Amino acid sequence: MQRTSVELFAGGGGLVQASTKAGFRHLLLNEFAPRACETLEANGFARHGEGSRPSVPEPGGRVPLVAGDVRKLEMEYLAECGVDLLAGGPPCQPFSLGGVARGDEDQRNMFPEMFRAVREIRPKAVICENVVGLLRSSFAPYFEYIQRELTLPFVERPEGIAWREHDNSLRERIELGDTDPAKRYDVLRVRVNAADYGVPQIRHRVILVAFRGDLGVDMAEFEKSVRPTHSKELLVQALRDGSYWGDHGKVDKRVRGRITARYADELPFEGPATSGDEPRSRWLTLRDAIKGLPEIDLTKLDKTTEQGDWPDHVGWPGARIYTGHTPNELDQPAKTVKAGVHGVPGGESVMMLDKWVEDPQIPGGRQYLHRYMTVRETARVMTFDDGWKLRGPRGERMRQLGNAVPVRLGQVFAQAVSDALDAAESRA
Repeated sequence: MQRTSVELFAGGGGLVQASTKAGFRHLLLNEFAPRACETLEANGFARHGEGSRPSVPEPGGRVPLVAGDVRKLEMEYLAECGVDLLAGGPPCQPFSLGGVARGDEDQRNMFPEMFRAVREIRPKAVICENVVGLLRSSFAPYFEYIQRELTLPFVERPEGIAWREHDNSLRERIELGDTDPAKRYDVLRVRVNAADYGVPQIRHRVILVAFRGDLGVDMAEFEKSVRPTHSKELLVQALRDGSYWGDHGKVDKRVRGRITARYADELPFEGPATSGDEPRSRWLTLRDAIKGLPEIDLTKLDKTTEQGDWPDHVGWPGARIYTGHTPNELDQPAKTVKAGVHGVPGGESVMMLDKWVEDPQIPGGRQYLHRYMTVRETARVMTFDDGWKLRGPRGERMRQLGNAVPVRLGQVFAQAVSDALDAAESRA
């Protein structure tokens, strides 16, 4: 049996690809940003206008994409489909605790729409991905409230009631434990670094996963199933013993020696200690991510030439390294891909190359050559399929990538959800 999914805030398609790889069949997508909608449409989704109610697609049929404000999206009709998974990363702009108690919240915070979708669709499982900043002390009380809302999504917040008052009601209901299991969700919060799941990028995020209470999902077993699969320590070991270079045979021996010597004692990036079973693989690096792509001709940084006939593999001029914008290094996971206001900002998308050049203008008199990463290289860092089409100017394509869930990370969680549902249903 193929499981089904609905995705809100679909963006450039990270979670869409992830859940597809995990075996889910999409019934509906929603996205607001016009350029992201163009990307989804270019990848085969059937675009519909804002507020429309498309029919449920047959297996193998084109999946409807409703473009526009999620607040105008109809979803009740999907309850009859027995949706397995509702997924999405609700936009949640910075806010103050004082501000969220008043009218500004509904305009900026899309979590209420996620909870409405849960009430209307009644999915078996929910996946929400968001920025790790929500765990900061200033946001933590509200984020805890969000988790309680997801636990009891049918206990709606009355209009005009402050969130703290509603939170007290939720706490009381949870403590009583008298809610119909079909209207209660068991919620797990997982803080992740994407590098620990085979993504060649340091990317800290928080993921909420919820299962409907009447299904009897073993939450302890599910938590084990989403443990890290990759390890910083194994990358350190591979660099120290030289086995890392077995995957990169064309790298000059002098470069190998210089990199190995540089990281002989310790790599200068962070990675959370792993627990439980030993991870299966080493962290992946930027060099791993871009393997197989043609080298960029630095004499053709013209903003237009697709080098090696690869889509989106276009050189871009003007890369600089400056204070606060250190570049990506080839033999570490890439830095977090960020959306920025106008696409990926400054040095965040600059990469150092293997070659040294003389530069009397800087201390030491020389530095590594560096250039901007191409859109295709950035897509590799986000583990997007090479065949996934991106639409819009460079800045918009980079923004879509920066806002996305890395495909490989999303796939781990989507597959774990599918397996957990299989296990629960086999016990029923």
